[in-house]
Amino acid sequence: MTGTVVDSEGLPLPGVNVVVKGTTRGTQTDYDGKYSIAVNPNEQLAFSFVGYKSTTVPVKDQSRLDIALSESSEMLSEVIVTGYQARKKQSNTASSKVAANEISRKSKRKSKEEDEISFKTTTKKALVWTSRESKGELNAKGEITNPTIQSLQGAVAGLNIGTGSGQPGGDTSIVIRGNGSGNDNNEPLYIVDGMPVDEEGLRKLTQNNIEEITVLKDTSATAIYGNRGVNGVIVIRTKNGTNQKLSKRELRKKLRELKQKKNTEVYRTDEHTEDYNPFVENPFENPKSEPLSTFSIDVDNASYTNIRRFINNGQEVQKNAVRVEEMVNFFKYSYEQPKGKDPFSIQTEYSDAPWNPKHKLLKIGLQGKTISTEKLPASNLVFLIDVSGSMDEENKLPLLKQSLKILVNELRKEDKVSIVVYAGAAGMVLPPTSGDDKKTIIDALEKLNAGGSTAGGEGIELAHKTAQENFIKNGNNRVILATDGDFNVGKSSNADMETLIEEKRKSGVFLTCLGYGMGNYKDSKMQTLANKGNGNHAYIDNIQEANRFLGKEFKGTLFAIAKDVKIQIEFNPKHVQSYRLIGYEKRKLKTEDFTNDAIDAGELGSGHTVTALYEIIPVGVNSEFAGKTPDLKYTNAQENNTSYNDELATIKFRYKKPDGEKSIELTNVVENKSIPLNAASNDFKFSAAVAWFGLKLRDSKLIPNKSLNDIKKLAKEGLSNDEEGYKAEFIRLVDSTK
Repeated sequence: MTGTVVDSEGLPLPGVNVVVKGTTRGTQTDYDGKYSIAVNPNEQLAFSFVGYKSTTVPVKDQSRLDIALSESSEMLSEVIVTGYQARKKQSNTASSKVAANEISRKSKRKSKEEDEISFKTTTKKALVWTSRESKGELNAKGEITNPTIQSLQGAVAGLNIGTGSGQPGGDTSIVIRGNGSGNDNNEPLYIVDGMPVDEEGLRKLTQNNIEEITVLKDTSATAIYGNRGVNGVIVIRTKNGTNQKLSKRELRKKLRELKQKKNTEVYRTDEHTEDYNPFVENPFENPKSEPLSTFSIDVDNASYTNIRRFINNGQEVQKNAVRVEEMVNFFKYSYEQPKGKDPFSIQTEYSDAPWNPKHKLLKIGLQGKTISTEKLPASNLVFLIDVSGSMDEENKLPLLKQSLKILVNELRKEDKVSIVVYAGAAGMVLPPTSGDDKKTIIDALEKLNAGGSTAGGEGIELAHKTAQENFIKNGNNRVILATDGDFNVGKSSNADMETLIEEKRKSGVFLTCLGYGMGNYKDSKMQTLANKGNGNHAYIDNIQEANRFLGKEFKGTLFAIAKDVKIQIEFNPKHVQSYRLIGYEKRKLKTEDFTNDAIDAGELGSGHTVTALYEIIPVGVNSEFAGKTPDLKYTNAQENNTSYNDELATIKFRYKKPDGEKSIELTNVVENKSIPLNAASNDFKFSAAVAWFGLKLRDSKLIPNKSLNDIKKLAKEGLSNDEEGYKAEFIRLVDSTK
């Protein structure tokens, strides 16, 4: 349900409480008076706001409900109390103590240095402040009569109120505790003398000209200023300020102008609020002490599109945003289709490492079997859509809705779609609907609006419950999560998300994570969900990427042909002095995990290609990166005389069928036969160039040559099979980085 709440003059009312009657599910209107909430047809919505008559309206079959509230001539049943310290301090505190005898102090401040609490009301009439146990009255002079501790008990947004302990017969204190400071990196909204200003306007202020500073946080900020106040609002009154009074309409207009200006700027001030999991680059290993290298495949390519966004916006690429394997796997290579019963084919190629000619590079390629559309199993899809306040940007919810329309157009009659949304709470907005009824699905998407906090954990619970209730045996059962990853209600930490999604993985429901937005994008949470939930992860930076991932590569994105695909490679120490895996740092597994079917690994979709690269220092090569070979007394003594002179390595693969629980093993031997780089395939050259560029962006200490010209030259030599122009675009990105 969406709609707008206005007053009798037609002006939007921000901060109106919208609650599903008889439940705890609710939201508040934003600064445009708009709201969005998940409801069922048999429920009722209750609208309430201080100074206005409350009203309750049945939902029925409506999808939009606009309400006009009339002012109340009766005494108010609630007073919102803002507790603050007026003393000059360097920073705000998370708790304040107010003595009971201070409550009777007049709200009109006589001494700024002594005042500890003020009451803000919306009318000059006598007010009654109620609680379950007792009540105190605030008279027309602004004084509270018969104050009690219980008088402060009420719904004060963002605060927990309790009583402090004291001596019998002595003064009792009231302790108001709120949340501590949020992320200092998030930029708040600044209001100076009633006018929103940007950082440039703020810098023009002089310290001596500031009369008063008030800080609003959480719902007290968003209720008045909407999503622009999500990071808090700093209200500044100057000594010689204009003291101009803006009408509600003028204030809304000014905020929109400031927001539009913000959207057109490069997010340099906000980019550090994005969250990426840190990791250390894979080192060189000695095959005598570390004979086995084990990892999970990774078909994700979110890192590449995210890096593309950074470069196209003229921003510096964050080091931890660069995952080399996701860059390499963004591109398609000309690998042969599998010919046997196994769901993928295996190809290897061995040549020179372009960034260090003394070293070698081994390429391992997997090609997933392409299944024709008519043979694809029926799909049970649940769109899990983030409609919280943080999604209220053009490159978030509006782009998200257009993206999912592309996917809807690919669906067939036998497929079905449900839509679950979450903000402060989670709810279903579209029950299972045939993929043939595209208009109904698209209409449901169009009605979505952003607002409120982000209960991601609750949304995941409901989406998986919906998917399980409509489970198709031998079908494609999948939750498609679309969000910026900024969860902040309920289970929200990376550890919480990991525990939750590992539990849901057992249901047989797969997961696709679609990331949107910039400035506060939480890549770390998206990676956690995709890696731990039989899932894949994409970052949608524009409609072209949505068309590629959800349209042209629809089958590979949504239809798994193998799951828990693992690779384990053993290098022959007769030929390999040292080796290192390029990328896959977050996908490495323990040796014993390879045969443990309880350990999760990546999935392979229809037609997907997966590429892995190993840098190798051959035996006899003097390299600064090789390190010293340890003198192993027992290992050297036990070495047998078996030669294996023609073998560089042995690669083992394990996978499960999409509905299977027992893994199947394949083995492939790599010959010790290297070809010159100029004779290598186009796929080898281009994948090596992409990996080289990623290592350059990460400022790798293990590559001596970081020349962008050399990277571009190799990429151009490997340019082929590029009907969509993605590889040519990569070459332009390398140029832009210069």
